[in-house]
Amino acid sequence: MIIGASSFAGSIPELKEQVQSVELYIPKLGIYEGMELQVNRLNKILDELSTSNLVTSIHAPYFADVSTYPSELVIDTANMEGAQFRLMGESIELANRLDSKVVVVHPGRINNSNHEASFSKMVGNLKLLASIADDYGVMLGLENKEGTDHGNLCCNADELIKAVDEVDSPNLGVTYDIGHANLTCGADSRKLLDFTETVLKFVVHMHLHDNGGHWTNEYAGDQHMAPGSGTVDFSILNMMSGYRGIYNLEVFSMDDVKAGKDIIRRFCSSPRKF
Repeated sequence: MIIGASSFAGSIPELKEQVQSVELYIPKLGIYEGMELQVNRLNKILDELSTSNLVTSIHAPYFADVSTYPSELVIDTANMEGAQFRLMGESIELANRLDSKVVVVHPGRINNSNHEASFSKMVGNLKLLASIADDYGVMLGLENKEGTDHGNLCCNADELIKAVDEVDSPNLGVTYDIGHANLTCGADSRKLLDFTETVLKFVVHMHLHDNGGHWTNEYAGDQHMAPGSGTVDFSILNMMSGYRGIYNLEVFSMDDVKAGKDIIRRFCSSPRKF
């Protein structure tokens, strides 16, 4: 088993003392000036990684409508042009360079209230990204989003799997975000179990965090709290005994990472090596 944490939870020296993997969260690494990759800044991070044994995953840029997210790195996978493909390609290339286990990709947004057309455009763009990933020998993980934000595609398990099926690439699987699934399921443990059963065989990566299971003014309820501090039924981790990927704690502090580690070890009854 590999337990990891996102890079915004702490510094690389702090993380390597607590986890075996770091998810490099590209939009908040500070390696871009506008839309231009700053190689000197990236190399400083790579130098830090070179002194550790941390396994890596990559979180590619995505759509966000908040002031803390760099607007130049906003990417809606249902509405991409050349500049957005270049940015995503740079994340994929970095994953190849680091031999990262997966690149996390967000689904698109419902544009002009046209769900079907937006889904179709997203699938077409994901096919192109999967082809790039194939060229670099990289796995992409399409993440399920929270159903409390009605502008998101791929909130429910069936649509998420439909997208993966239609892209039809060995380089695209699922990043199963348990916190997002809990919001989509309204903190209903039975629904969360059904969600997990639907996506299980497609999962190549996992995000673990907690929330209250309902919409709030803050991030539509997507609070990214420490596992065990909200309403997520983490006993579903018992279903993941055959999973070989990273259990990535997508939380904001090292204290939350430590709490998350305890939850993973408590509920993973049959831990296996990656």
